[in-house]
Amino acid sequence: MKNRLYSALALAACLVFAQVEKAAAWGMTGHRVIAEIAERHLNKKAKKNIQKIIGNQKLAYWSNWADFIKSDPDPALNSTGSWHFINTPGNLTFEQFNQELLRSADNNLYKSYLRIKEEVKHNKDMSLKDQQQHLYFIIHLFSDAHQPMHVGRADDLGGNKIEVMFFGRKTNIHRVWDSDLVDNEKYSFTEYASVLDIYDKDYYKKYDVTFEQALYETHQLANKIYADVENNANLSYKYIYEFKYPMEEALLKAGIRLAKELNEIYGK
Repeated sequence: MKNRLYSALALAACLVFAQVEKAAAWGMTGHRVIAEIAERHLNKKAKKNIQKIIGNQKLAYWSNWADFIKSDPDPALNSTGSWHFINTPGNLTFEQFNQELLRSADNNLYKSYLRIKEEVKHNKDMSLKDQQQHLYFIIHLFSDAHQPMHVGRADDLGGNKIEVMFFGRKTNIHRVWDSDLVDNEKYSFTEYASVLDIYDKDYYKKYDVTFEQALYETHQLANKIYADVENNANLSYKYIYEFKYPMEEALLKAGIRLAKELNEIYGK
């Protein structure tokens, strides 16, 4: 009886983990890489003010919280799944894409992120718990904005319906970009942050774009992914060769830009 109970608990834990990973943009490693890069570029005041909110804990520790809460029994938390993505038609000009953003629903990645950012900047009476949760959402959603399948298309659920093989294992193109490409490199999140974040004085200048422009860059990368992949395609070394560097640039851009956002919000 006891063994059956342990087996049932283990199975339940595996199922919960699988559901979390299925929903997670960039996967846990990717989100931690971005948060680690961002933390290395915070100014002194931002570090001090963020420390007042989360103590000495690393940003990377909280970078996946917004995915974990999708399993929380609180409806205010488990109903936030739509905040992680925005769907648009493919191959839009920037003007067309911007119009799609403006007329999109309220609870998508674009509008949810901007709303949370404004609440933090203008609501000085937030409880500590609310300050913490808003910070966690900022860290996570801004990273989601750089994952191409989170700026994808509605008809295939951001690539979740596009089945592929990745080195002989059945998966889908969304998961390939969530986790498979990142995990294939076999780095810890701190190692990956270090090999990507080689100091460049031009980082801030060349990556300084508006949130709308950042989303459009992600849309353009998504267009390339959609054009490349076919249903049941067998992805392996050739795919790594073609998309490793765009994936890594997306991680780096997200980290540098997240630092800029956090410095703007918490460092002034």
